[in-house]
Order: sequence, then C-alpha cells, then structure tokens
Amino acid sequence: MLNHAVAAGCLVRIQGLFSTLRNSEKKVAQYIQRNHEKVIHSSITEVAEEINTSESTVVRFCKALGYQGFYDFKIHLATEVRDPSTQIHESIRKGDDPTIIKKKIFCSSILAIQETLKVLHDLSFLKAVEILSYAKTIEFYGTGASGSVVLDAQHKFLKIGKKCFAYNDVDLQAMSATLLSEGDAVVAVSHSGQNKEVLEAIKLAKMGGASIISITNYGRSPITKVSDVVLFTSSPETAFKSDAISSRIAELVILDSLWAAIAFNEL
Repeated sequence: MLNHAVAAGCLVRIQGLFSTLRNSEKKVAQYIQRNHEKVIHSSITEVAEEINTSESTVVRFCKALGYQGFYDFKIHLATEVRDPSTQIHESIRKGDDPTIIKKKIFCSSILAIQETLKVLHDLSFLKAVEILSYAKTIEFYGTGASGSVVLDAQHKFLKIGKKCFAYNDVDLQAMSATLLSEGDAVVAVSHSGQNKEVLEAIKLAKMGGASIISITNYGRSPITKVSDVVLFTSSPETAFKSDAISSRIAELVILDSLWAAIAFNEL
C-alpha cells in the first residue's frame, strides 16, 4: 500500500507497517523510534552495530518502508524529526491540570489531521469522489468509535440529496450488504482495518457488485485487500491509552472533505 501514500513520513510508515516486518526488521524499527536524532548522524555500520544486526537487515528494513536505502531513509527522517509540527505531540500524564490536558488534546487532534493529509493520496481521494458522486445508494459501516462517525456522514450526505444509510450494528450491516448491487457503494470506517464483522459485510457487498471505499489507519490490514479505494488516516498512538480520539477526528475530516467535494461538483 505504500504507493497509495508516498508522502507518508518515516515514523508514520514505521507505525503503520510494524506488524508486517520481520523480527529482525522490528529491532531496527524500535531502535529508530527511540533514537531519532542519533540515527540521523549515524552511518549504516554504526546503526547495525548498535542493534547487533547486519547492514543488509537495515537496508531491507528501509526498502520495506518504500525507501531506496538507508541514505534515502535518513534524509527523510531528518526532515521529519526537525519539523516543529512533529514535536508538539505529548502524552497525557497523571497530574496534568485541565488546561494542560486541553492543550494536549488539541495538539494531538491537529497532528492527526496534519499527518492524515500526508498519507491521503490525491488519486485515491478523487476516485472515491467519483464513486460516491455516481452511486445509486451509499452505505456507511462502522462500529464503536467509528459508529458515530458514519452516522455523522449519513446526516451530511442526506443534506446534499444522496440516498444513503449508516449502520453501526453488525447484523444490519451484513443484511443490508446482501441487497447491494453494481452502482452502489459502501464506505467502511475502521481504524484498525481488522474488524471481522465489518470485513464480512463489505465482502458480501462486493460479491453483489458494490464498490468498496475504506477509511483506515495507515498500514497493511485486511480491509485494504477487500477495498477498491483506500483512504488512509494517521493518528499518533502514543497520546492516550486509546487513539480513538485523534483517529475519529481524522476520519471525520476525510468524510467532510468527500462531502464538500461532491456537494461542490453537483452545484
């Protein structure tokens, strides 16, 4: 999926693809996550020695993220780490007063939107706009925190005259999906991209000929393999015990962008 998000930052790529890396590459990833500045000023030999691995493993790790090699990776890492906007994010700690918590929540949400803009590929977005513009029926699927997101999307799309339904109940998702056909579209919202019930529903919809658009966190996940179009979010997972707050903001912004693009084109 790297081709769909070529503008993603180094740290976003590591976070999104970590689970798909080999064990030896995960050691490289963890070292880099803990030693940003040091890696920028280190040679590939020094990094390999620090991790007690081979230079070829470091190169393989960089290529797994979509870079040409260690030098190419290091250039992009230096740009990202030295960008002040990547430094504003902090975790909430016990003892933080309410005004500090407010600041951290705002900073986390702002960062989620900024990072999502980096990984949201223009061609994928335009394809999603095209599909939704011409869809006979649009259905939005999401559960948990994403359930409120799809309800908001239904409200907006109804206001511009699009026939649409939002389902946050997994049984209703599956039943409704079986009634969809060619010319219909499903927008599935799943931060993890691994929700089994949502996956089953979009598979049923796709069997009937419906187009599938997924909104999910950057990385390789099962939902990306079933979707015709993938719109990636990126939310910093170190902010809270759960990243549902910042991920929900990113999902809402993507759906608002789709709604505005379709509304403007139909004026």
